[in-house]
Amino acid sequence: MMNSRKKIIIMGAAGRDFHNFNTLYRHNDQVKVVAFTATQIPDIAGRKYPAQLAGKLYPKGIPIHPESDLFDLIKTHKADEVVFS
Repeated sequence: MMNSRKKIIIMGAAGRDFHNFNTLYRHNDQVKVVAFTATQIPDIAGRKYPAQLAGKLYPKGIPIHPESDLFDLIKTHKADEVVFS
C-alpha cells in the first residue's frame, strides 16, 4: 500500500455514489475516500458507509456528511479530488 494515497470526496446521488465507490475505489490502495456527501436520501447524513461494505481499506467505514459541508470537508481532509456521482 502506498504511504500517500490521493484523498477523494464522493458527492452522491441516490446510491450511485456507493455503487461507484464499490466499483472504482473499494480495493484501490492508491486512493482514500475520506467522505461521502449526500442530499437525496433522507436522514443519511451523520451516518457511515459501513466497514463491512467498504472493505479492508476502510475498517472504520466512511463518514457521510451533508453536501453543505463540502467546502469544510475539502479543507479538513486536504482533499485532492471531489467526484460527483
